[in-house]
Amino acid sequence: MESQASSGNIIQELFGVAGKRVLVTGASRGIGQAIAEGFVKAGARVYICSRDAAKCEATAEELRRFGHCTALPCDIASAEQRRQMVARLREHESALDVLVNNAGALWAAPLAEYPESGWDKVFDLNVKGCFFITKELVPLLEAAGTHEDPARIINIGSIDAFHTPSHETYAYPASKAALHHLTRHLARLLAPRHITANIIAPGQFPSKMLAGTLEKKGLDTLLEPIPLKRLTAPSDMAGAAIYLASRAGAYLTAAMVPVDGGLATTL
Repeated sequence: MESQASSGNIIQELFGVAGKRVLVTGASRGIGQAIAEGFVKAGARVYICSRDAAKCEATAEELRRFGHCTALPCDIASAEQRRQMVARLREHESALDVLVNNAGALWAAPLAEYPESGWDKVFDLNVKGCFFITKELVPLLEAAGTHEDPARIINIGSIDAFHTPSHETYAYPASKAALHHLTRHLARLLAPRHITANIIAPGQFPSKMLAGTLEKKGLDTLLEPIPLKRLTAPSDMAGAAIYLASRAGAYLTAAMVPVDGGLATTL
């Protein structure tokens, strides 16, 4: 019995995130919702945002069945909405332990038809919005971080940032490569302020972004090059984020964690 109790204690000591204050962007569905749900179930105080206020509140209501979750609707690409969201967050919390930058966009079109508006939409959200929401939340992150337990920035990148995709989504992999490098830059400069910055790079996650490819190519075709022969699951993304946010991940910064079943990392 004593050894079992000790095992339970070390698991909580290393991987527990109960009571941590967490903000997840782009959390009304897909990867963001999976990560938010994982943190809620683990006992964190979770705040979620997305552009669609109704969907954001509906997701928060669903997650409140498992614990604390508050909706803070916001279009991360809008400077005014970012400012308003941060002000609302400050009404609830004086510090922020974990920021998960998941909000993102994709635009696919043939090269000859690729619109400047599509390029701008992707970069405005995936890079610019991510940078400025982080900038505006640094004071809250700094208030939470300590030498032994830093505050955490977790940016959701993509395996498309370090391998060449076959589909015509030109702005998306370029934006994710920019986000990966931005994360490393932030990691170096924010370390003295007790804030880490890391990347999770998911592979084939069954989200709205993948739906068209899945319908066109079929599941078997998508699984064929993946060594582990399955898509990225919600629990895979939640587990990686909780690890980076926990004591077990406190000494990681500027790291990239691929959650891709070996798709891009064994080529």
